[in-house]
Amino acid sequence: MRRDLPYALSGLALGGLLLGNAALAPDAAAIRAVDVAVVLAMAAALAVCRRHPVLALGVVTAAMLALHVRVHSGVSAAFPVLGVVYVAAWRGRRSAATLASVVFLGGFLARDISVAPADRPGQLIVERTALLLGWFVAANVAGLVARQRRAYLEQVEQRAVEAERTREEMALRRAGEERLRIARDLHDSLTHSISVIKVQAGIAVHLARKHGEEPSATLLAIQEASGAAMRELRTTLDVLRSPTDGDGVGLGRVDELAERTRAAGVPVRVTVTGQPRELPAEVDQAAYRVVQEALTNVARHAGPATAQIHVEYAPAELTVSVTDDGQASPGRTTTPGVGLRGMRERVTGLGGTLRAAARDDSGFAVRATFPVDGPA
Repeated sequence: MRRDLPYALSGLALGGLLLGNAALAPDAAAIRAVDVAVVLAMAAALAVCRRHPVLALGVVTAAMLALHVRVHSGVSAAFPVLGVVYVAAWRGRRSAATLASVVFLGGFLARDISVAPADRPGQLIVERTALLLGWFVAANVAGLVARQRRAYLEQVEQRAVEAERTREEMALRRAGEERLRIARDLHDSLTHSISVIKVQAGIAVHLARKHGEEPSATLLAIQEASGAAMRELRTTLDVLRSPTDGDGVGLGRVDELAERTRAAGVPVRVTVTGQPRELPAEVDQAAYRVVQEALTNVARHAGPATAQIHVEYAPAELTVSVTDDGQASPGRTTTPGVGLRGMRERVTGLGGTLRAAARDDSGFAVRATFPVDGPA
């Protein structure tokens, strides 16, 4: 209704103009109640011409012809018809707009000829009719131009939306191609070597048992770790080949990780405090990777040492820490490697904090805190 308000106000303004012109024109007849009703009908039709252009065309054309026949209001009776013709052409009702123009011009000319006095030159009638004809042609053309311009703007907007969608699809496709390239490179560089390690370890275990000897714990740990590495690498490659992320690891597999580390010769103790609960997948995976990398560093750099994993569930955050009593000391400079940088990127990327430093007495401590009460 708010969009129809300008049309309603225009109808009232034109009605006032018509009545005022009829009252002031010297050759116009007296205005009666029927004429006022005709003008009100025209104003009401103009108020709905945006939604019902054909209906408005018929009502306004008939009303203005009736007013011109009864009152002889002059060319001002054409103004409402011109407005509705423009709106109808703009709304795509070209045939109705053309027909209304022809009907009104024919009726207007017929009324002028029928009441023209004998001494009045016909040139004036022809000139006024030609003027009205030009106005009606302009109204029809203007309506068509406005419609075509609106269609053009809609088409431009649609093309912009389509270009944006195409650009996003192109970016996604390039990202997918890059993921596939990374997957192929990882497969070529890592899978073969890890497979060889696993096969050789399996052969060694088999030969030891064949000779009645118990395989060493280190050899069994190598076999188990290589198998786990193969499984995780295969999962990672599957992730790179798919549009969704997720490697299927989390804190639920920390006990597994601790058991493999024990088999490699590093005693590990796992402590869980708080109430375990469902965690966001990215937080769960990142916490597991922090523990995994910290235990790897203990096995590689701490020397003879024991490790402790502590998982703490709090209402708004998750904290995981891995400490050892190895060879690190507060005065010893530690250069962050790829593993520590990767841990820090994982944690800070989720809005958490990471502290990795030598302990005051001896050993090394890694402590990561993740927010879990909202999106990272």
